[in-house]
Amino acid sequence: MGDTSDRPVILVTGASQGIGRAIAARLAADGFDLALVARREEVLREVAAGLQGATVGIYPADVGDPEAAERIVAEVREKQGRIDGLVNNAGITRDSLLARMKPEQWREVMDVNLDGAYWFLRAVAPVFMRQKSGRIVNITSVVGQMGNAGQVNYSASKAGMIGMTRAAARELASRGITVNAVAPGFIETEMTADLPESAVTTMKSQIPLQRLGSGEDVAASVAFLLSADAAYITGQVINCDGGMVMA
Repeated sequence: MGDTSDRPVILVTGASQGIGRAIAARLAADGFDLALVARREEVLREVAAGLQGATVGIYPADVGDPEAAERIVAEVREKQGRIDGLVNNAGITRDSLLARMKPEQWREVMDVNLDGAYWFLRAVAPVFMRQKSGRIVNITSVVGQMGNAGQVNYSASKAGMIGMTRAAARELASRGITVNAVAPGFIETEMTADLPESAVTTMKSQIPLQRLGSGEDVAASVAFLLSADAAYITGQVINCDGGMVMA
């Protein structure tokens, strides 16, 4: 924790591990202060302790809770003095083949991935509209564009994020607010670390660059969209996928 400053404050959901943690590290290094959201407070404190030079606020919450977003945005403004950007990164998987997917597997993924992103988008929009500035980056996925067997729920949630990104970009552009998305492909995370080598080889064979991406690769795209260099970019989806999806 620290005092409020003139550094921009970016709210990052799902910041406790993987891509979210890499995003937090990159943004701290790039001169942003941070408001980090995830379920586990102890892990958020660990992440915050490792970020040098940034003022970091931690806000434990379930992003699928409709009331959490409004409360957190208000707390960030009160405690950190401002909010300048939002990175909707929180996401879960509950994989199953379509015919075997249980209603709760569908609902849990939608509650976090799509509904959670919407709650935070809705919470920051009035703030950004009043200040006539703001950057929003939604972390979607290439499976929201191409689909993936066993992930009907996850693919639908990520496709929904793309539609939400483009609609919100059209609504908010006149107020100086940009809304974009980053679509990671196969990224090295805790989940992929447990895959057998044969599965990793198969994944790499689908990628023109012949390697899995890293959290840092995704974080670099997010940092660009939050930077002054991306001021004239809105409603776009940047694929960070080594060339998997070329449209």
